[in-house]
Order: sequence, then C-alpha cells, then structure tokens
Amino acid sequence: MTTVNSSAAADDAEVPRTAADPRRWLVLALLSGLQFMILLDMTAVNVALPQIQNGLGFSPAGLAWVVNGYVLAAGGLLMLGGRLADVFGRRRLLVTGVVVFAVSSAVSGAAVDPWMMIVGRVGQGTAEALAAPASLGLIALLFTDAKERTKALGVWGGIIGLGSTVGSVISGLLTDLASWRWIFFINLPVALLVLVMVPRLVSESRMVREKGQALDVVGGITLTLGLTGVVYGLLHAADHSWGSTTVVVPLVAGAALLVAMLLIERRARNPLIPLGFFANRTRSVVNAATLFFMAAFISYSFMLTLFEQQVLDYSPLVSGLAWLPLSVAIGAGIAVGTALIPRVGIRPVAAVGYVGAGVGLFITSTIDVNSSYLGGILPGMVVFGLFAGASMPAATNAALHGVTVQDSSLASGVQSTMQQIGGALGVAILVALAIRHAGDAIGGGTRPDIATTEGYALAIRIGGALIVFGGILLAALLEKVDTTLRDPTAERLADAR
Repeated sequence: MTTVNSSAAADDAEVPRTAADPRRWLVLALLSGLQFMILLDMTAVNVALPQIQNGLGFSPAGLAWVVNGYVLAAGGLLMLGGRLADVFGRRRLLVTGVVVFAVSSAVSGAAVDPWMMIVGRVGQGTAEALAAPASLGLIALLFTDAKERTKALGVWGGIIGLGSTVGSVISGLLTDLASWRWIFFINLPVALLVLVMVPRLVSESRMVREKGQALDVVGGITLTLGLTGVVYGLLHAADHSWGSTTVVVPLVAGAALLVAMLLIERRARNPLIPLGFFANRTRSVVNAATLFFMAAFISYSFMLTLFEQQVLDYSPLVSGLAWLPLSVAIGAGIAVGTALIPRVGIRPVAAVGYVGAGVGLFITSTIDVNSSYLGGILPGMVVFGLFAGASMPAATNAALHGVTVQDSSLASGVQSTMQQIGGALGVAILVALAIRHAGDAIGGGTRPDIATTEGYALAIRIGGALIVFGGILLAALLEKVDTTLRDPTAERLADAR
C-alpha cells in the first residue's frame, strides 16, 4: 500500500492502490452499492407515492414534496458538496454523507406525518450532494491506471444503471409484500456496512487549498432556499388563487433569493458556478434544454405512476414492472445515438432526439380512464425512451463544448444541477396545473377519475411541448460540436488525482 499524497494533503492512513490489492475493488463495490441505494430512493419512490399519500395524509399538491424535497436539496447543494469534499477531505465528506443518508432514510421510513417525510427526503438529497462527489474522488485515488479506471467506471456505471432499471420493481415488491417504509429502511444495513468498512480501507485525501481561498457556502444555500421558495409558491397555486399570500410571498421571496444568488456568484472570489461559464452559447442552450427536458420527464413519471395506480388500479408491483420498457428503450436509444453521432453530428442527433421524445409524451397524453397498458401507455413510453436515450450522449458532448478536461467537472456539475432544478420546477408547475385543472373540472360536474386523467394528460402534453421547444433551440442555436464522445465522469477522475 502507498500513502495518498498526489496533489492532495493526506493524513497518516493508507489506501490500497497497487494493482494486486483486491481491497480496491471491495471499496468500489461498497461505493457503487451506496450510490445504487441513493439512486433507488431518488427514482423508485414514485411507485410508492399513492401508498405514502394514503398512509401520511398528503394533499395532492403536498405529495409533490416527496420528490421535490429530494431534488431541491441534491440540485442546490451538489456543486457545494464537491467543493467541500475537495477541501475538507473526500473520506470525511463521504462518511458525513452516509450518516446523513442513514438518519434521513430512518426518518422517512418512520414518518407519521407529511413533514417528517419531507424532512427525510431533504436529508436524503443533501446526502447525495455530499456523498456522490466524494465517492468519485475516492475512486480516482484507488484506480490510477487509465485502463483500470475505465473498468472501475464500467462497474460503477453498471451498478448505477441497474438501479435505474430495477429500482421500480424493487420498490413495487417492497411496497406490495411489506410496506412502503421498507423502501427507506432497506438503506440502513448498506449505510452501516459502508460506515464500518470504508474508513478502514481508504485514506483521507483533499486538494491543496490556496491561501485566502473561500468556499461559496452562501451561494449554495441561497440557491437552494430560493428554489424552495419558488417551488413552494407554485405548488400552492394548485389550490389557492395566484394573488393569495400563500402563493405570492414564497414566490417573491424565492425570486429575490435567486437574484441575490446571482449577485453572490458574480462577486465571489471562488463561485460555485462562475457566470462566465454561460458565455458560451452552446453550453447555455444545452443547459436550458436540459431544464425543459427534466421538467417534463420527472413530472411525466410522477403523474403516470399516480394514473396507473389511482385510475387504472394497478398494484405497486405491476406499476413498477410497467416502467421496465422505458429503461430498455433508453438503453437502446443511447446505443443508436452513440452510433449516429460520428456520422451526422451532435446537433441533429440532439435536436431530433428531443423532438422525438416530445412526440412520445404527446402520444402518452392521449390516455383516458379506459386506456390499456399495451395501447395507451406503452407506445408513448417506448417512443419517449428511444429518442430521449439517443439525445443523451449528444447533450453530454454539447454540455462539455469548449471545456477542458480540468473544467469538465464544473460542466457536468452544472448539467446535473440543471437536471435536478428542472425536475423540481417541472413537478411544481405541471403537477400543480394538473391538480387545478382536475379541481375545476370536478367543480363543473365531471367525474373525479375522468377529471384527474384529463389533468394529467394536459400536463404531460405541455411537458411534451417543452421538450420539443428544447429541441428547436438545440437545432437553431448549437454551434459545431466535436463528435468525439466524452465522458465527464472519466475526465473528472483523471483530473482528480
């Protein structure tokens, strides 16, 4: 074993880094398993939403916070989490993140009131922001050889990909056979194993901090609070008038905090997100399109799950299984997009992918109370998945346009933040719109299940229009982007040592 000391100040602990030391792969398996569980709770919770709503007494608008509490914390604090790991130590931040994840999972699983669930979900999102960047930093130290690092990334990506594929099924099984609470309680033994094993196997490491270099903690917190205020106001617009204090005050406060965040970032010596990053047209456009895409995608998965269980009366397990074709379609789309990029270029693949994904949502928006899975849900899901998957590698390259390997972490971090923010805003706006539409229809004498379905269909249709608009922006404004496919995670690991 060798002591970590490359571009980092290390303590007297040691880390297995030699090719013959199998403990590196054990650490990788532990870190990948942790990320699997984090991803599971980010996405698979959708399948259990109706049971959580019934068990805790969530209002329709309040239920959105089960998703938004997570994504707001994760998106708002992700960039800050990466900086904290670099400065204060990756192992220390990983352990902190795991502790927060375990406690938050226990709070969510034991929740007896909506506020407890929301607090737990905010904690889980915070845990991702702390643990994910630290985990990748530690992998960079463990695997210094480029070929081995590629293998390690394959393991990491494969396990995480498995989470997105089978997460809904696992959630459905736990909810059907036991209780929705086990979606959260199942995290505890994994967290305990990581807490016991990783500190024994991995040394501390941190970047050398320049004199006077300050962390932009205020910027990260202001961003998170500002987004929370805006989302809070938008969700309350589902059952309050736009002029009510409940809507106006949080909207205005949130907007003011976001403006303050921009001023903080502009003046900070070491901003989380340098505003000059957005001077590049291609990067700005692809991040705006990402915002639209995720707003539609997350709200689509949220509402379609509720439609399946509350209107079509699917069980949680059947609902979970119903999402498997989406994962398969996205995987196939990624393969197609990767093959097409060298032949036709980034802009056509990204633009057509977005427009096609929007068409998939338009097809889904034809659902009604008599829809079957094969005729009403599956066609739009497959079309959406294929085109969305095809756009993903192209969008990643565009997000890294003009960015050096040293700055790829910033570029991928900005894109990840935009994904989380887009998801939060999409759920806040589109779900609130669906609820208000349904309420108005019920007030006019429409049967509740029909009114609810029409509200979901309208919101999904608007989501499709947002993605199509994003595709039009990409077609019109993207510059010529290098077709050599880039992997921001690999570049980050190569530069993190």
